[in-house]
Amino acid sequence: MSRIGNRKLIIPSGVTVTKDGQTLTIKGPKGELKETFDKLIKINVNESEITCEALSDTKYGRSIHGTTNALINNMLIGVSVGFKKELETVGVGYRFATSGNKITVNAGYSNPVIVDIPTGIEATSPSNTELVLVGIDKQKITEFAANIRKIRRPEPYKGKGIRYKGEIVRRKEGKKAAK
Repeated sequence: MSRIGNRKLIIPSGVTVTKDGQTLTIKGPKGELKETFDKLIKINVNESEITCEALSDTKYGRSIHGTTNALINNMLIGVSVGFKKELETVGVGYRFATSGNKITVNAGYSNPVIVDIPTGIEATSPSNTELVLVGIDKQKITEFAANIRKIRRPEPYKGKGIRYKGEIVRRKEGKKAAK
């Protein structure tokens, strides 16, 4: 039995949930999300709560039970509150610049890296070393943040690179001079 899968999800005020077969559409003040779920999970929608029930006791059925519940929870949070991911750069000359629907990343390469912002994500740069990504779809936000971080991962010796805000980079000591 999945503890996450058995959890009852409370529908926030201002959010409407409609179910059409295995497709769940959730509308809220921030936007609308639509997702089709596996047939092995029965989704029950009441006036104020959503529950998931596993129809199969196979290994896949048990594993998808908790995943489905977590995805629905993320959809409810996304349309009511939204998600935010913050990145920062560490290093001389490392910076972000947003213009239109493009992000220019200077990360120590000879040319700046220009990245297109996907639809459904808003990117702002409060300072030239910080980038804030905001949207309603958690999967899109985290994937896009990971792709930007992948441009120049933080290295362990000096700590230079692009990292999530508050991320702790484990540092190495480096070589010692001969005595």
